Amino acid sequence: MKRKIVALTVVSTALIDQITKALVTSSIGQNSVVPVVTGLFNLVNFRNPGAAFGLLREGDILRTVLLVLVSILALIVIAALLRQSKDGWTIFSLSLIAGGAVGNLIDRVRFGEVVDFLDFYINGWHWPAFNVADSAITAGVVLSLAGFWLRPHTRV
Repeated sequence: MKRKIVALTVVSTALIDQITKALVTSSIGQNSVVPVVTGLFNLVNFRNPGAAFGLLREGDILRTVLLVLVSILALIVIAALLRQSKDGWTIFSLSLIAGGAVGNLIDRVRFGEVVDFLDFYINGWHWPAFNVADSAITAGVVLSLAGFWLRPHTRV
């Protein structure tokens, strides 16, 4: 059962991420903005060659290789944690993180950068654009932390 949950979550997350990115790149010009809810939300087609929040934007092939290797290392660590995990909450949250990492890793390998398309803003202040993979990673981290804090702990 655990393997099915992991496989279904990772594959569906990465697949939804790649499908939404393909839809955006085929229908919105690169660096273009399509207003959806004025004053709150745009669809965009931005490329992020760096890491989260635009960190490490400067660089060349070495940056891409470093970010690909970090992603692969993160997936290895998540796989090890999943092998040890027994509760569904942790398994699901780690699987979301892995699915998001796979989605962004596919972009890095294919394009050397990640496609971002969700742009939320208020009064001209824009949160950095992100994608489905980023959302899955964030949700997985939040669920993992919530599970840790809400789960009863035994004292040693």
